[in-house]
Amino acid sequence: MCGIVGGIASRNVTPILLEGLRRLEYRGYDSAGVAVVGLPGLVERVRSVGKVAELEQQLQHSALSGSLGIAHTRWATHGKATEKNAHPHLSDRLAVVHNGIIENHQSLRLRLQELGYVFASETDTEVVAHLLGHHYSRQQDMLSALRCTLAELHGAFALGIIHQDEPDTLYCARMGSPLVIGVGSGEHFIGSDPLSLLQVTDRFIYMQEGEHARLTLNDCQIWNRQNQPVQYAAQQYQHAALSMDKGEYPHFMLKEIHEQPGAIADTLDGLLAEDHVLTAALGPGAEGKLADIRNIHIVACGTSYHAGLVARYWLEEQTGLPCQVEVASEYRYRQVCVPEGTLLIAISQSGETADTLAAMCYAREQRYLGTLAICNVPGSSLVREADWRLLTHAGPEIGVASTKAFTTQLAALLWLTTALAQVRDRAPEMIAANVRALRSLPARIREVLELDPAIAQLAEQFQAKHHALFLGRGCHYPIAMEGALKLKEISYIHAEAYAAGELKHGPLALVDEDMPVVSVAPSDSLLDKLKSNLQEVRARGGQLINFACERATLDDGEGITHIGMPWVYETVSPVLYTIPLQLLSYHVALIKGTDVDKPRNLAKSVTVE
Repeated sequence: MCGIVGGIASRNVTPILLEGLRRLEYRGYDSAGVAVVGLPGLVERVRSVGKVAELEQQLQHSALSGSLGIAHTRWATHGKATEKNAHPHLSDRLAVVHNGIIENHQSLRLRLQELGYVFASETDTEVVAHLLGHHYSRQQDMLSALRCTLAELHGAFALGIIHQDEPDTLYCARMGSPLVIGVGSGEHFIGSDPLSLLQVTDRFIYMQEGEHARLTLNDCQIWNRQNQPVQYAAQQYQHAALSMDKGEYPHFMLKEIHEQPGAIADTLDGLLAEDHVLTAALGPGAEGKLADIRNIHIVACGTSYHAGLVARYWLEEQTGLPCQVEVASEYRYRQVCVPEGTLLIAISQSGETADTLAAMCYAREQRYLGTLAICNVPGSSLVREADWRLLTHAGPEIGVASTKAFTTQLAALLWLTTALAQVRDRAPEMIAANVRALRSLPARIREVLELDPAIAQLAEQFQAKHHALFLGRGCHYPIAMEGALKLKEISYIHAEAYAAGELKHGPLALVDEDMPVVSVAPSDSLLDKLKSNLQEVRARGGQLINFACERATLDDGEGITHIGMPWVYETVSPVLYTIPLQLLSYHVALIKGTDVDKPRNLAKSVTVE
């Protein structure tokens, strides 16, 4: 995911832009660049492939200085990681930086070429630069040119724009990708997030969808998509909210559970259009290969393996593609059958998991169509080894027991499922429903987090327990597995998960009044089957704890506890039902007095076999 920084000030903004890029390095990138309106009144630009440190070295040999400028870190989507494809992009006397994807860039490129514009890059962003230049040449007014350009762009974008004819004005726009305005003392800045600008201000205006703005030293004018002026008061940034300390929370795990709405929103940033997904986000060459995929293999370990198991249900139902999911440590020690047109997906939180990395290397010797990494660390070994990547922007996860890394993996996998369904011309209404459901997830998760007090009280039932059983059906069976794993990891209670239909094939022998049985019960097509399984538990004296949709009608009675869950679109319910199981394991661990963030015998990243 690219990063944007820009500024207009009464001082040289070049070092401010460079520091902003350093603070955006966590987002992942392969090239960087900066452009300013320099002292001669001309737009000057320096770009480099590689790290921000390499751009800094180039700037040491340059006299790049000015009070108006923009800067960018790019991760290649359209065109390889080369200097000519790095941002900012120029058109005559203006420069543009862009985060996102312009879906109609090809038709716009053809039209601009017919008008005589020559393209120096393979990017969709250069189309924006020349389109702005074209409209400016006709209207000689940058604000009008920006509005005409925005009306023609389809896709997701955040834009920063400077023009040498207006050396005291910075323009920006947002549609589908985040952008904030930093308010200083007699100066204004833009950034992809507040972290990029904390060295100059802690007061921010968060631009809303479809807005554009004109910034000068002392003025900030914002308009909505109907070109009507809007006004916002600057908000002071709460530094502790995204820092590496626990802030108001007693443990990192609880903090990270509560960070999940924002982490999922960040993961989906720039990936969703109004009623479809933006497939070009997978990187150079991936978009053209999606239609060639005929089979999918997923390899992962631990919690990431559970994410893959959920994805199998989504992929096979919505795309019709066969999918197999394997524990990475087993996958590479057997002779794998790889049908023609098979995509390998490797999932890892850290990108350094030894077994998953080894599986990726093993896959290179097989006949895979390509390899895709789903990972939370952009510069990790797994991401570097894979042909394509889909980053989860969970941010740092300190607690050993994974929470937000898991749910962002699920969000990324559902996005990927939707992308594959889209290129295979599956039902447009299903694709649009997935997009709506993904957009709604952060708000629905916040609703579930409000159940925390009730779940804390429920956890007291586990104080003297040594065993627990988790049940789920369909795509919620892997969620039950994840719930059991969390309880094991941090409370040291022995917990197992079963597909609820398997109860009578053995696990019922364990059920008695000392065995809590936790069920995941959304209101879906398998609810009636699950009800029958729960009756089997109660007939043997088992203590039932049901995380059940508010629309489900489960039996009440002695030995039965219900925690009501909000209704949600069926496809995304596995993400939602993960949250209460995380909270349950957390509160049980508190009661047991264990080390929540650093459970015994475990490490955050398993870098040995």
